[in-house]
Amino acid sequence: MKTGERIQWDQQGRPVVPDVPEIGFIEGDGTGPDIWAASRPVLDAAVECAYGGNRAIVWREVLAGEKAQRQLGGRNFLPDASIKAIARYGVAIKGPLTTPVGGGFRSLNVALRQRLDLYACVRPVKHIAGVPAPVVHPEKMHIVIFRENTEDVYAGVEWPAPRQCA
Repeated sequence: MKTGERIQWDQQGRPVVPDVPEIGFIEGDGTGPDIWAASRPVLDAAVECAYGGNRAIVWREVLAGEKAQRQLGGRNFLPDASIKAIARYGVAIKGPLTTPVGGGFRSLNVALRQRLDLYACVRPVKHIAGVPAPVVHPEKMHIVIFRENTEDVYAGVEWPAPRQCA
């Protein structure tokens, strides 16, 4: 087993990344294994290219979803050990996780966000030259999208619908 080091965080909350960080990955369900099989070599090649072989990633699998249930049995789709592993690595990547429609259990994606306190998804937007845009000068726009991830419709607080009168 290759050895790596944990990513640390400085006092300003910025990551201090060693030359060979350990990063957790959740393969995912459905198309997840195929996506991960295609993504991992691309990520490894990007690190190789960017750092000329002086840096690498040690990938550590974290169980979640159907794979966790198959390997651990019962209804354990998001083991506590997996949450602790992600917290320990400080960084993780995940594939799509199953969410049954109409019952079963709640979204594992939302559960991960809530358990790890991942309140917002922050997505900087950049214009790509040549791509049509609905504004005259898209290259002059600076946009960041903040998507709230754990409350509102994700909180799981539900109320009965009001009674409708005929």
